[in-house]
Amino acid sequence: MTRQGAVRGRMGDHGVASFLGIPFAAAPFGPRRFRAPEPPASWDGVREAHAYGATAPKAPYAPPFDALIPEDLDQDGENCLNLNVWTPQPGPNGGLPVLVWLHGGAFSNGSGSASAYHGGAFARDGVVCVTVNYRLGVDGFLHIDGVPDNRGLLDQIAALQWVRENIASFGGDPDRVTVFGESAGAMSIGALLGMKEARGLFRRAALQSGAAHHFLRPASAALITARLAGNLGIAATAEAFAAVPLAELLLAQGRLRAEVGSRPDPALWGEAALNMMPFEPVLPELTLPGPDCGVDLLVGSNREENRLFMVPTERMDTITEERLRLVVAGYGLDPDRALAVYRATRPGATPGELFDAVVTDWFYRIPALRLAEAVPGSHVYEFAWRSPQYGGRLGACHASELGFVFDNLADPSYAPMLGDHPPQPLADAMHGAWVAFATTGNPGWAAYDGVGTATRGAATPSRTTMVFGEQTAVEPDPRSAERALWSGVR
Repeated sequence: MTRQGAVRGRMGDHGVASFLGIPFAAAPFGPRRFRAPEPPASWDGVREAHAYGATAPKAPYAPPFDALIPEDLDQDGENCLNLNVWTPQPGPNGGLPVLVWLHGGAFSNGSGSASAYHGGAFARDGVVCVTVNYRLGVDGFLHIDGVPDNRGLLDQIAALQWVRENIASFGGDPDRVTVFGESAGAMSIGALLGMKEARGLFRRAALQSGAAHHFLRPASAALITARLAGNLGIAATAEAFAAVPLAELLLAQGRLRAEVGSRPDPALWGEAALNMMPFEPVLPELTLPGPDCGVDLLVGSNREENRLFMVPTERMDTITEERLRLVVAGYGLDPDRALAVYRATRPGATPGELFDAVVTDWFYRIPALRLAEAVPGSHVYEFAWRSPQYGGRLGACHASELGFVFDNLADPSYAPMLGDHPPQPLADAMHGAWVAFATTGNPGWAAYDGVGTATRGAATPSRTTMVFGEQTAVEPDPRSAERALWSGVR
């Protein structure tokens, strides 16, 4: 039973029940377009929850990413604010820990209903798993005067409120909620940590390949809105955007993302010129949570994140030394000093390989470490298993950890990125760590002692990091010289 009415799910393998496509908010279209989410309508009788609901409208991934990150549920629609629940103990008062998944996709793609995110393995292991759909792109994140910013984040908050109010009926404990996400999902959590509307809705958070540094200041967001409106030949108003046919709007949204990538000019895009994402949370400034945030954190990144965007597109082999130095300088580092440090641990590395290392640090690793430093007691990981795809060059790229976290390696959607035989023992270790963190707040290794440890009696910071790879083991402060380069810069 939910507050809106009764739902009927299905029993599956391992005694796990699934309840799919449950609305947590009303359809955000028609008079609700570009508005904050509103509660869903109640229903009489029993609502069948056997099939996934509609997913948020989005443009498809461009090749070759459409093959590497398949969106295997082609079900976009207006009633997209829904969620899915997997539980080993359907019924009230189970008191089980809860994991709530926020998917990635650069705030423009993805779906909580993709088969890759099947929550059955978590439920099998005693955790209620919830996956969420939220508004994307223009509808979720475009800054438009006169309507609320960050509508996609507000959707996520509405889903967490639904969990707070209803999850006990599915066997979950509303006071033991962990929100976890990857890429844009993790960046969303980084923003939620600073939003008063989200306070108290989750006790723990696991952020994979995303933290609190990815957002647009209002001035940059306004540049992007004006550019998109100009491309469409309309006024930059909610009414004008709503009048554009959805298919046309999604095409324009995809073209805008391509334009940012081909012309990364700060005069056109502001901060988006650096990370090439025109749709992000709109925030006035970087705000890291402090020790009093009340949330336990597990945060980390993949060792070769940027290879996903370089190897399949063959950009890895086109990066010149000149381009590499320009990017390093654009990030605020001295190219001579920084590249000497990166080359010291990568003898013979090509400019493209160094480019991957630097961009991975700027985009993913350093923001994760800054978040861990801000919240004492945080746990840090690094994913280092190298995919055999593309002749082994794809490496430990962005999103390659997902199948291991969900313990869902048999799902065919992972094969293009992970190959045919990814190691199950690594999934056992990584998935087990996420289960332990959701259950106890400790994933199985010591907390990351970064800045400030001297006041707690430690002579030097240990920066304990669990490295998940061919040999999973704890390492103190991996690649410390490279990390130190970014002090005061990122």
